[in-house]
Amino acid sequence: MKSTVNEILDELKLLVTADHYAKLSHFGINATKAYGVKIPLLRQFAKKIGKNHELALALWDTDVHEARLLASMIELPELITDNQFDSWVNDFDSWDMCDQCCGLLGDSPLALQKVDDYSVRTEEFVKRTAFVLMCQYAVHHKKMEDDQFCYFLKIIEREAWDERNFVRKAVNWALRQIGKRNEFLRLKAIESAEAILNQNSKSARWIATDALRELRSQKVIDYIEKHRK
Repeated sequence: MKSTVNEILDELKLLVTADHYAKLSHFGINATKAYGVKIPLLRQFAKKIGKNHELALALWDTDVHEARLLASMIELPELITDNQFDSWVNDFDSWDMCDQCCGLLGDSPLALQKVDDYSVRTEEFVKRTAFVLMCQYAVHHKKMEDDQFCYFLKIIEREAWDERNFVRKAVNWALRQIGKRNEFLRLKAIESAEAILNQNSKSARWIATDALRELRSQKVIDYIEKHRK
């Protein structure tokens, strides 16, 4: 399927759902840059378009929310340059943009370095990116060594003080996902959560309490045992 950016924008407008658009602001998404197209419809559209690096760059430059989500679905991770990686992440203005794009960025060979860089940044969605990338590694990179995740846990402990909603939720998410990877990392994640619990921060207490509840649950223990190699 070959289309110009304008043709794609016109097609996106045909996929708009009024009730979905009305809910965007409620979910923390900037509706002034959005059309109101549901993610499943964007994924179907992306399959029709196919992978296309140049088109992905052009769609991103439109600054339209759904066009950027679509760009992340058709981009090729191996073609992402260092400048593009930083540029896209710096443009993030919502949690869904961050999380959707991290599905792509987590497959880039540049991602590990970016976890370090972004984890100390001040911008809320840039910092969130570091921890969502950790989640991507925990879930999808089956052959990654446990040592790398132990390193991630140290970053999580260090940054658990951050009270901003979209950061603390991502820190908590990363802690739980790492802990569900295997029994060794479950115990290590519990150790990290206990260390975080001792920090004098409302955010740290919430992150740790919520993570410990899940990581100590029989459901997670059974899941890890079932998937033990």
